[in-house]
Amino acid sequence: MIKIFSNKLIWLSLLLILMGLTMPQWLSSGYKGLHLFISHMQENPNGNTLLLMTFSLVMFNTIHALPVYLGAVLLGDQIGELLQRNWIKITIPLTFIPLSYTMTNLFIRNKYHFGTGSILILFFVILLYLLEKGRLNLFMKSLILVHILFGVQWLDEVPFLTNYGFGHGAISTKVKLWAIEMGFSQTLSLYAILLCSIFLLNAFILTGYLVRWRVIQELHLIKLEALEARSDREVLSLVHDLKTPLTSIEGLISLIDLYNKNRKIEEYCNNVTNSIKSMNEMISEILYNSHMSSCSLKELIDYILSSRLSGTDKKIGLELPDNPEEIKILINKVRITRAVVNLINNAFDAIMEHPEGKVTIKAKVQGNKLSLGVSDNGKGMNSEEQEKVWKAGYSTKHQSGIGLSFVYQVAKEHKGKVSLESKLEQGTTFWIHL
Repeated sequence: MIKIFSNKLIWLSLLLILMGLTMPQWLSSGYKGLHLFISHMQENPNGNTLLLMTFSLVMFNTIHALPVYLGAVLLGDQIGELLQRNWIKITIPLTFIPLSYTMTNLFIRNKYHFGTGSILILFFVILLYLLEKGRLNLFMKSLILVHILFGVQWLDEVPFLTNYGFGHGAISTKVKLWAIEMGFSQTLSLYAILLCSIFLLNAFILTGYLVRWRVIQELHLIKLEALEARSDREVLSLVHDLKTPLTSIEGLISLIDLYNKNRKIEEYCNNVTNSIKSMNEMISEILYNSHMSSCSLKELIDYILSSRLSGTDKKIGLELPDNPEEIKILINKVRITRAVVNLINNAFDAIMEHPEGKVTIKAKVQGNKLSLGVSDNGKGMNSEEQEKVWKAGYSTKHQSGIGLSFVYQVAKEHKGKVSLESKLEQGTTFWIHL
């Protein structure tokens, strides 16, 4: 229950429904425009005025209905996702939308009619849910709903459909009676059915296109993840194969040390043996995510700098606590280094066009918690980019977008978390909390 009431989209959906319920109270200009058309029709009835009035009526009804329908669909989606109950996604719109008509009619003079047209819109809403399967966002759904609402609302203005439950509202009834009296009913019916068909066809084409686009995105993401998994397997296989020559070298060094009487050569053999041990430890950290070893913060920073800056002339600033050599941490040094190097690479990309660009590695210690950060003074990110940035496949540079999802994964392996601080035109800091 707490999750439901802390969800921002649920509050947005309730706000949309409330907006739809109260809209007739503050959208009085729409009624005034319609009553102006009614006055013209009473004084001088003609087909052009009737068509303009019908168009205005359909437009007004669509504007009034959209917040309620969109809010109910969004509310159903969010509660259904939180409770893991797909039937709720359909039940809430089927309940809230008819109820909204009843509540609105309690406070307005021109009553809204929940008839066959409204039921047909609900049918299309359910059909939309079955077709899109949670792939479309709020903007995409609202775009499709506008087409559905505007299309179906035209059927309420078709005279011969009145007996089938369409268009029993006060103004729609007047429109159709005038059309019959003027001998204009066939023209109005043709006009309404044609527009209805066009907008419903557009709605289905748009749904198909948007769903296809999202499916292609999902397939691209799966391909990226498969590519990453394949790359990891190949690297692991390659690294595993390194153990064989290292074992041979270690055995040969032992034999040399056994038969050697020269103290200098003995010293060299010890250095080679120590290097082999370090390399074996690195291989273990690459092969096994859970392999952890103890090192100081200074050792880690030095290792990161040597991994990232070797062979380059780039500079990185440091903001570290006092005596970093005394701060001991238990980590998978290779994977943490890869994660931080990913953040450094992104930071350098962010300052590429910045004449005074600067990248800084930061570290903060609070009790038994260490926060490692990489900061840049680039263009920063807006709130939408900040929400999407950790998703695999997302990239602002038209690249693979794997890097930040890897950082998230490494932090999770260490029972830590990630966060970011960013302001437009001020820069960004990514944090790994351990």
